[in-house]
Amino acid sequence: MPRLAGPVVLRGRTAPSRVLFGPHETNLAWRREISERHAAYYARRAAGGAGVIVTEVASVHGSDWPYERAPLAADAGPGWAAVAQACRPYGSLVLAGLGHAGGQGSSAYGQQALWAPSGVADPGTREVPMVVEQPEIDALVAGYGAAATSAVSAGLDGVEVAAGQHSILRQFLSGLTNRRRDTYGADRVRLLREVLAAVRAGLGADGVLGLRLCCDELAPWAGITPEQGTAVAGAVAGTADYLVPVRGSGLSVWATRPDMHEEPGFNRGLCARVRTAVAVPVVLQGSVVDPAFAQQALDQGVADLVEMTRAQIAEPDLVRHVRAGTAERIRPCTLSNARSAVRDPRNPVVSDDAEPRAGHETEDPPVEGTDAVSRAAVVVGGGPAGMEAARVLALRGHRVRLLERDGRLGGALRLAAAVPGRARMGLLVPWWERELARLGVAVELGAEADPALLDAAGRAGEAVLLATGSRPAQSPIGGPAVLDAVFLDAAAFESAVLAAGSTAAVLARRPAGTVVVHDPVGDSTGVGIAEQVAAAGRAAVLVTPDQVAGVQLARTGDLVPANIRLQRAGVVRELRTRLLDVRDGRAVLEHVWTGACREIGCAVVIDCGHRLPADELWRARPQLRRAGDCVAPRTVHEAVLEGRRAAFMVGASG
Repeated sequence: MPRLAGPVVLRGRTAPSRVLFGPHETNLAWRREISERHAAYYARRAAGGAGVIVTEVASVHGSDWPYERAPLAADAGPGWAAVAQACRPYGSLVLAGLGHAGGQGSSAYGQQALWAPSGVADPGTREVPMVVEQPEIDALVAGYGAAATSAVSAGLDGVEVAAGQHSILRQFLSGLTNRRRDTYGADRVRLLREVLAAVRAGLGADGVLGLRLCCDELAPWAGITPEQGTAVAGAVAGTADYLVPVRGSGLSVWATRPDMHEEPGFNRGLCARVRTAVAVPVVLQGSVVDPAFAQQALDQGVADLVEMTRAQIAEPDLVRHVRAGTAERIRPCTLSNARSAVRDPRNPVVSDDAEPRAGHETEDPPVEGTDAVSRAAVVVGGGPAGMEAARVLALRGHRVRLLERDGRLGGALRLAAAVPGRARMGLLVPWWERELARLGVAVELGAEADPALLDAAGRAGEAVLLATGSRPAQSPIGGPAVLDAVFLDAAAFESAVLAAGSTAAVLARRPAGTVVVHDPVGDSTGVGIAEQVAAAGRAAVLVTPDQVAGVQLARTGDLVPANIRLQRAGVVRELRTRLLDVRDGRAVLEHVWTGACREIGCAVVIDCGHRLPADELWRARPQLRRAGDCVAPRTVHEAVLEGRRAAFMVGASG
């Protein structure tokens, strides 16, 4: 058995694998309580082989209410007990995440001043916190101890103390946020030592105590450096049973769990450094999604355990597949953060791009099973919705044909993966291809469907499901002659790049001069294509009606890094601006506030606007089921969910 999937002992308790499912926001709480949805969510990962599960961080004191559905330790006891009971049959060690967000919290819900070591405004919210004095510090330390006692009383194996991102303990450790002149300023580690002592007392001799510790704030002028972080780890590790070195601060919130632009396993060097300074097990954290990479880190002595949180959101059975020697069946984690980063005022429930049941275990049935009646089915369209529908139909015992008019499966997903920084999205396509082949789905490429074919399938008793994708929307500019010369929609552009083999080759066929990237949506497409154009040596201008380029990337954590990349690439950002027209090598821009118009040079326009449903087949036969972009423009997650639901409906109709 690979060491990754083998047992590890923490304070006399045996975890069934060295894979940790780390603490993260879920929005599964009921009020501020750990809910039955939490229990089902964690139990699913325990069933899949997770060795250690750390629940969502619970606030140890009522002064902390960092987001609306943040658990409160004082209210979490019954929920923790339910999680422990749900995970117990699988042997996973279950620990309570404990923390206090301090100055990185929010006063919107608690309606009281934030607590922090010093009156330093948070870079994100700009809110200035209250400086805690000894009474508040004493209450905070007592809150950690009481929460630890509550956790073990609920039947948990221990706790993990958060001193990383969104943590008042990190704020006390850092020169960025601790400007005190008392003993907590002279000795910035003092509060952490006091908290760990209180937690150990609350746990008793047998409870597991983990510590998630920021060892690099990426702000060397005043923040915690790797040297300082390693020293802190060495100073306090004797109290802990394991340690998770992480990075990031209020200036770099995105850096702790970055999106797919960051190389997976980015904390490998930091983890190895800390491991040499401590005598307790160390956990590698940092976008670890590949079991082979994780196993190598263990074999080379980088870490003793490996955190694979987003990987297990995407594939709950990750460890089980490693044990069985079927790693090729592990659903890839895209690291897009589109569904897993949920500290968001919209309160989305945690989930995954290609596994929509994640976070919805109590609502959505598992795809594995057999429908009462097996029938033949034909799925038209080989994008995410069509591939998932075909996969689920085959899993449930149906005989499935998948028709795709192109020469390859993937649809718009393959094009999205061609955008710089988004290559991991493309990993889903070969995974679906392998699954379809394993399940015996008959894939017919280059197969153009028409109403007559659909009618013939119906007469033959085949259930028909349409997943025909999308088409370009009408151009926002110019007439046909202008469009033929200078206009490309984003999908056509990336399709041409894939066919030609390079961006430069495609642009070389277009007029010389500035490329205007029209981005009325503000997601990753416009930003990525602007970077792509600049990297090919062409002047690029990104035109957006928003106040900042890529405004939707705030949800995934890539907003700041994306604008840094644009600046470094030399991309001109025309903010608060609409593209009205292109004529005679000039683009006409309109300011969205004032209506003032002006012109800039423009040789080529790449339009990154919304697309429209390719619903011609459905309109010809509206009685048929449909899913994905042919309903409305969908994200990958939405397309997969609709494809899955449509497959269930085929099974339910007999």
